[in-house]
Amino acid sequence: MQYVKLGSTGLDVSRICLGCMTYGLPDRGAHEWTLDEEASRPLIRQALDAGINFFDTANVYSDGTSEEIVGRALRDFARRDEIVLATKVHGRMRPGPNGGGLSRKAIMTEIDRSLDRLGTDHVDLYQIHRWDPHTPVEETMEALHDLVKAGKVRYIGASSMYAWQFSKAQYTARMNGWTPFVSMQNHYNLIYREEEREMLPLCADQGVGVLPWSPLARGRLTRDWGATTERSATDRFGSTLYQDGDRAVVEAVARIAGARGVPRARVALAWLLHQDTVTAPIVGAARPQHLEDAVAAVELALTDKEIEELERPYAPHPVAGH
Repeated sequence: MQYVKLGSTGLDVSRICLGCMTYGLPDRGAHEWTLDEEASRPLIRQALDAGINFFDTANVYSDGTSEEIVGRALRDFARRDEIVLATKVHGRMRPGPNGGGLSRKAIMTEIDRSLDRLGTDHVDLYQIHRWDPHTPVEETMEALHDLVKAGKVRYIGASSMYAWQFSKAQYTARMNGWTPFVSMQNHYNLIYREEEREMLPLCADQGVGVLPWSPLARGRLTRDWGATTERSATDRFGSTLYQDGDRAVVEAVARIAGARGVPRARVALAWLLHQDTVTAPIVGAARPQHLEDAVAAVELALTDKEIEELERPYAPHPVAGH
């Protein structure tokens, strides 16, 4: 495993981040395809054995049970000071007023609940899961800064939003002497590259680490275009992200993977890892092979010709994932 700094911080993270939305009780939340605790623990252990030190979850994943499962596994299998534990806040956790969003009340409530579920006194990276248009950005940034000063959070990050929104948040923090975001977790893969227009140049200029979610496009980059899985059949959000014209990119991945004699996932992840702005793709793993492919992708060097072949069929997309 290789390790790099997260953006301009001194924090070392593995080039692969294990995305933990896959782990959580299937009867809790909106993801019927998640793995329960017994099925999840061997995969978390495998990730640690492979040198992955970076784990990403969220309070909303399977109604908090992802945090519970991940927290218990990491306590049993790892030393807390050797891992980088990330979670997120924004999504609705309970009905009624103040049950979600990025108000000071919501943030202060949800960090304590996340820490309790994770079984730790701090998270290394606390991320806003989306932009909240109903809360002043000053309120959000000051609340996050206060969590850092209280020792409950080491660094803060953001997720999918427009570049102007991210820039506004960073400017607000710096203008007031508050903690700025050190990372951007955004929707970025071979068949959705709209982030290259504004967000990625902004992150490069500001020294912000980039943590792409859905790096394999919900698995579309790993299988034939018409093939489906149990997850894809019930993934309502994922069905809104891609379009028929993406088939040409999927076929390019298949050609290069076939010529190389490697799984398609390795090629698609290797392309992301070749991007200068990318720190660590967030990879979900429901089977041991998923982790094996992710780790192997770190060492897979693509040629300039292969990269050009992968990128050539790309077609512009409407903004998706915010």
